[in-house]
Amino acid sequence: MNEPRREEVVILGGGLAGLTLSLQLRQRLPNLGITVLEKQRHPVPLAAHKVGESSVEIAANYFDTVLGLEEHMTRSQLKKFGFRFFFSEGRDDIDGVTELGASRYLPTTSYQIDRGVFENYLAERAAGAGIRFVDGCTVRDIAIGAGQEPHQVTCSRDASGKECLTARWVVDASGRAGLLKRKFGLAEANAHDCNAAWFRIATQLPVDDWSDDAGWRNQCSPRARWLSTNHLVGEGYWVWLIPLSSGSHSVGIVAAEKYHPFETINSFERSMAWLHKFQPRVAREVEERRDLFQDFIAFRRFSYGCRQVYSGDRWAITGEAGLFLDPFYSPGGDFIAISNTYVTDLISRELGGEPGGPRARIYEQYFKSFYESMLTIYTDQYGIFGNPRVLPVKVLWDYTYYWGVLCQIFYQRKLTDLPALTALRPELTGALALNAAMQLFMRQWSEVSRRDNPPVMLDQASLGWFWELNRGLRDQLDDDEFPVRVRATTAQLAQLATEIVESACAECPGLDASAVIALLPKPIVRSSESLLFAAA
Repeated sequence: MNEPRREEVVILGGGLAGLTLSLQLRQRLPNLGITVLEKQRHPVPLAAHKVGESSVEIAANYFDTVLGLEEHMTRSQLKKFGFRFFFSEGRDDIDGVTELGASRYLPTTSYQIDRGVFENYLAERAAGAGIRFVDGCTVRDIAIGAGQEPHQVTCSRDASGKECLTARWVVDASGRAGLLKRKFGLAEANAHDCNAAWFRIATQLPVDDWSDDAGWRNQCSPRARWLSTNHLVGEGYWVWLIPLSSGSHSVGIVAAEKYHPFETINSFERSMAWLHKFQPRVAREVEERRDLFQDFIAFRRFSYGCRQVYSGDRWAITGEAGLFLDPFYSPGGDFIAISNTYVTDLISRELGGEPGGPRARIYEQYFKSFYESMLTIYTDQYGIFGNPRVLPVKVLWDYTYYWGVLCQIFYQRKLTDLPALTALRPELTGALALNAAMQLFMRQWSEVSRRDNPPVMLDQASLGWFWELNRGLRDQLDDDEFPVRVRATTAQLAQLATEIVESACAECPGLDASAVIALLPKPIVRSSESLLFAAA
């Protein structure tokens, strides 16, 4: 084995998390020595079989603006037509059920991402930026140095023998392999017990042609429902339809174990039998294209946590190597963006002479609080998914919390601004507590509410306040404007909670809303505009 190669940063894993981190580090520290070790050979296949094909606003902003990849995103990926939901369990007539979505594009862009196309591009861009990218490489051992001693990573590539690298920093971006998590015994289960199975077919699914009704087709401009992340929902599950720029379409089933056991979906044939029963229109469309079937994968209990992701001992974990929530709302790319930003800042400051431990502990607390606040959105909530009355309200709430709190922090580049976040601690902790209380309240409401499923479109674009909240993400705020914005959006969240509670209790008088009411400011300054859909 040759003398160890010296690097300042070694990144274990050259998928989405590792490659984007390498580019972010290169932006921040142009002369930094970086090696990325990736197990797969490049180029990877188009429509690569990975989680994370749909992005939402934080990830989209990270890719196109923070990393400066807008040209690639607009040229080589698909502009997403938002989220769309159909309450179509057991139904063939998609135009005969309640639909939730936007009739036109909302102002802030997001993307459908073909991971094969994207990761091949990222690898090329990294190499062009002077980052050493080693594909077809297996990590054999990681030795974390004591004190200020360098770390050592031993790897091998085909028959070329072992290579040893020394590094000031090691970052694990190895995905579900979780190299550092396994080494340090950091795996942590959570209470979200869900499974997933998905496959791809080598053609697009023409969702807009699933009805001959001109009125239904013309509800959207452009007529491009197929560009949405389409959710076909029922009690305990949802089915995704995601188009990819390479021409394939991704079809996924995500289900809570207590409603739909893993064994009912853990093969392609079982998934097809399941679709025939619960979402027959999707099953019929796939059956007609069976000759274009590409691949299949299934994960049992895909959601998990991690006891530690940042260390003052000069190591970190990012992406799925650390934790994963749920593909619903597509938060995977968001948490890569947030974590990579923290890792980049930690490395930059430590190399500049700042002790790493104190800030690593603070970033750990913030990152875990984001994870825990989002976890409440999913845990025990899958029973709501088949409720055409409550799920649209929950989605409205979840978006408002996401855009009004988490997105504000990211878009205004305040993730690492500790004084700004400390000054807003009452508002942020209050919003976190209110979100947890509202998730429980909506679950209880769903258990007793009516479940009408009329053939209507609940148009998110028709809600002026919702449109403006999305548009406002693009505002560039100064240090004085940022806290004003967050206080305004958290106040809006409190008003929305009030309207939801009032509407639900009017329908179901026996509901106990005391836990929510106790968290609401008094008095609430009410807007003249209702925040709920008229149909709700």
